[in-house]
Amino acid sequence: MECVVVSLGGSVLVPDDGDLAYLQELAARLRSLSGEFGLVLICGGGRLARYYIFNGRKLGASRDRQDRLGIEITRLNARLVQLALGDAASPIIPTTIKRATQELAKGRIVVMGGTTPGHTTDAVTAMVAEAVKATRIVNATSVQAAYTADPKKYSDAKRLREISHKQLFDLVNKGLHSAGPSDVFDKKGAYIAMRTNIPLYIVHGRDLDDLINAVRGEKVKGTVVRN
Repeated sequence: MECVVVSLGGSVLVPDDGDLAYLQELAARLRSLSGEFGLVLICGGGRLARYYIFNGRKLGASRDRQDRLGIEITRLNARLVQLALGDAASPIIPTTIKRATQELAKGRIVVMGGTTPGHTTDAVTAMVAEAVKATRIVNATSVQAAYTADPKKYSDAKRLREISHKQLFDLVNKGLHSAGPSDVFDKKGAYIAMRTNIPLYIVHGRDLDDLINAVRGEKVKGTVVRN
């Protein structure tokens, strides 16, 4: 059975815009795929995580403690997705890559958040994908594809349909990330995907048709990253 690892951005899961209906439909569609694919879902923290990280920083929290605040929110988001999936989901929220691999072997959808400080959920996604020898990674984010620049800030940003891993890495390689980054994909995650040559699909997470097409490895409206 093919394994697919999906990064579900927090800005997709809980933007406070029809969240419950989205979670229910997402869960229904993923349950329908669970007999065809081994699925691991890595949930991000989104706006709420950035809120805690920002205020923690203002209150003097170290980088490590800021990261831990964000990780707690990713795990709460994972709990929501787990609840939506019901019995189709593993009852365990793994906190390590090893535990995620063990839970996947039991045949249910694995849902988790962050692991340790210093690793974004995108990086965790890529590390899990490497560990379980995933067929592909799906990055379900709040933009429709990868762009040459942030399309929310730059009107002349160009949409990218298909690029290489090296091109993606160069795109996101802008220096060190602070806690709570919101790039289209994390630098470390992009590096791991490049090193392991695992195809990466970047789609808008609220476009469920495109998300499911990406899980299946079919044509998407978003961006496909491969060599």
